[in-house]
Amino acid sequence: MTVRQNILITGASSGLGEMMARLFAAQGRNLALCARRVERLEELKTELLEKHPNITVSVRPLDVNDHDAVFATFEQFAADLGQLDRVIVNAGMGKGASLGTGHFAANKQTAVTNFVSAVAQCEAALELFREQNHGHVVTISSISAVRGFRRAMTVYAASKAAVTSLSEGMRIDLLGTPIKVTCIHPGFIRSEINEKVKTTPFMVDTETGTRAIVTAIEKEKANAFVPAWPWALMRYVMKVMPLSMMAKMS
Repeated sequence: MTVRQNILITGASSGLGEMMARLFAAQGRNLALCARRVERLEELKTELLEKHPNITVSVRPLDVNDHDAVFATFEQFAADLGQLDRVIVNAGMGKGASLGTGHFAANKQTAVTNFVSAVAQCEAALELFREQNHGHVVTISSISAVRGFRRAMTVYAASKAAVTSLSEGMRIDLLGTPIKVTCIHPGFIRSEINEKVKTTPFMVDTETGTRAIVTAIEKEKANAFVPAWPWALMRYVMKVMPLSMMAKMS
């Protein structure tokens, strides 16, 4: 399988993005890391280069909701590293509340960040990949894309279902080309986005979950549900769960 040497990760200042950067650096990959909190990226860059002095790490500030900046930043990263071989569309958020309870602004922010800004990132990545005629787009969806969820996860789950559909559409469009599309559906992995959630079932720590994500990314399959236990099975179980059981999932 092709080694994707130059990897761009959005939302790399914390959580899954930060851990993916550490794991790919340990494999000797060059990294392009972006997020809003550039000071945390600089600290991460220093750490990675101390541990892995033979790799290249480029960092840039990016708010993925600034869509013009997404295109410019991706192009700058491609220039920094010579080319990009893989783009991981990871930046996301989980603000929100039950619809109709006065929190439209938070729900809208989650919808825009997780879906519209994912479209911008995929557009920017594929412009580069189509020009160079190779590349690997990785979208980070969620197990919540399988079914609707309640309360704070209602809009989050809907946005992730949209990401899953977007990924499949790109994959169909790119059939027969050297450009691959992988959609990762993490189960419940402890990270900054859910650190205040206490009772979620089957939760694993950030490193365990991210190692499963990186392994799945490297296989470059169309879809992956990770960690495989229990989510490869639960994806099917969830589709037939009664709503009363789904209510206990969130």
